[in-house]
Amino acid sequence: MAEVRSIYLGGMNANCYMVTDTESGLSALVDCPADSPEMRGFIGDAKLEYILLTHGHFDHIGGVAAIKRVYGAKVVVSRQDEPMLSSGKLNLGAFMGSTPEKADADILVDEGSELVLGSTKIKVLSTPGHTKGSVCYLLDGCIFTGDTLFFCSCGRTDFPGGSSTEMMQSLKRLSALDGSLKVFPGHDRATTIAFEKSNNPYMR
Repeated sequence: MAEVRSIYLGGMNANCYMVTDTESGLSALVDCPADSPEMRGFIGDAKLEYILLTHGHFDHIGGVAAIKRVYGAKVVVSRQDEPMLSSGKLNLGAFMGSTPEKADADILVDEGSELVLGSTKIKVLSTPGHTKGSVCYLLDGCIFTGDTLFFCSCGRTDFPGGSSTEMMQSLKRLSALDGSLKVFPGHDRATTIAFEKSNNPYMR
């Protein structure tokens, strides 16, 4: 079983989540928008095993290099988005005046990849559209959707690597999942697959 906590961080108010396996006490961050006193306090004395990145945009990776250095967590990102970790141009930070420190990936994932966090299994779903390498992380009754699926909305597709066609395909795929799944998005509030199927215009 896993527990989930969240915090808003960074200038774009991105969500950062802490997933903790209750049996082993091991934890993982989902996205890492910034390194700050608030972030350090949020992590506390957690046994941080992974930093799971839903995609490579600057507002989701701003704290990766520092948090990895301090806590020794393994950085997990899709194979397609891995180059964004070291390029302000690719991660868009160079255009927003907020270029993250370059970070190195430890684990590259693709569709169907699985990670183990204590007794919790984490499955990777490839959901391109916002970026070519956007992924969702599925585990224990919940899914972390990054900038693919939001509360009653979805991520932008007009950035480099974005595709409205791929986004619609990814949302269709998510709509086929168990309606009871709790959705933890990259921005805004949590929701469920069932609620989004009934209320999100992009999933009808």
